[in-house]
Amino acid sequence: MKQEVITSKNLQQDIEGAIRRSPHDRLFVLTDTTTLRLCWPLVCSMPCFETAQMITIGDTDDNKTLDSLTHVWTALQEGGATRHSLLVNLGGGMVTDLGGFAASTFKRGIAYINIPTTLLSQVDASVGGKTGINFGGLKNEIGVFNCAVSVILSSEFLRSLDHKNLLSGYAEMLKHGLISDEESWAELLRFELDSIEHSRLKIEKETVPQSSIFNLQSLYSQLGALVAKSVGIKERIVEEDPTEKGLRKALNLGHTAGHALESLAMEQGRTVLHGYAVAWGLICELYLSVVKCGFPKDKFRQTVLFIRQHYGDPDIDCKQYERLYAFMQHDKKNEGNSINFTLLGGIGDIRINQQATKEEIFEMLDFLRDG
Repeated sequence: MKQEVITSKNLQQDIEGAIRRSPHDRLFVLTDTTTLRLCWPLVCSMPCFETAQMITIGDTDDNKTLDSLTHVWTALQEGGATRHSLLVNLGGGMVTDLGGFAASTFKRGIAYINIPTTLLSQVDASVGGKTGINFGGLKNEIGVFNCAVSVILSSEFLRSLDHKNLLSGYAEMLKHGLISDEESWAELLRFELDSIEHSRLKIEKETVPQSSIFNLQSLYSQLGALVAKSVGIKERIVEEDPTEKGLRKALNLGHTAGHALESLAMEQGRTVLHGYAVAWGLICELYLSVVKCGFPKDKFRQTVLFIRQHYGDPDIDCKQYERLYAFMQHDKKNEGNSINFTLLGGIGDIRINQQATKEEIFEMLDFLRDG
């Protein structure tokens, strides 16, 4: 089923319209503790939510677990949800992933709407029908493909994001640019991402002229346009390959190494934002792309410089290579005993199902660590 993706210009009108187009007997809203505090107040007074029952789970990816999933199922059951009920997921990627999975499995499936509130969830998690939870120390190990009936994108929610979470989402946008075309890639490298943070801090700390406020609004507007373009790239790929048999694997660029870095951090009790892991994964897999597929070295250097300037370097050493390699061996994209990567021959020149030897993978990690 093709999902409806709405780039909102009028949040109340768009939310009410989406809910109206999904007939239901009972309405539930899922948030985490952070989006309950920061995002729910932006929409809670809308008439469409007057009878909604609230379900709240803990924030951060640490709560993307079977326990949280059980909590949502229980709340739906105790709230009298039927197969004709509707769940609205208001939150970041953890909420839309877990909420989508809960909806997809409760009574063999109820309809759900995603209202992603972070940049990462707007360009990645909420679009494309992937749902799931972490399990056994592995990212997104359990889940199903099932699209939301509607996804509503609004830059209003992005104003509450700190700079690290903006950067986390921007890494997925950079990935979309790399698998699309040179114009999209170059546009993302040019965007004044740091100016949003500088303008916000200036406005928070002192009285500033109206022009500064207008400039920040303009930057968010430009970011919103880039988000719409990025989502469009993902939508075209997902529509052609909804269950990841071929082309959709392009969206995994940076994720084989990235998920391993995330899983290692999870195992060590550290929190690494998904987009930061993906950004470091892009360095790794673009390195392999240069070595194995002839990716242009000048574009490789430009992209790596951008990532290092904005995301810094991961906290890893060579003693952890074996563990990272083991995590890569568990990647869902693998076939047989081979570790599969999505690589590029150039920007937009996608090479799926590429293998690398253990030696090449360790060299890739050396480059990530030492440059």
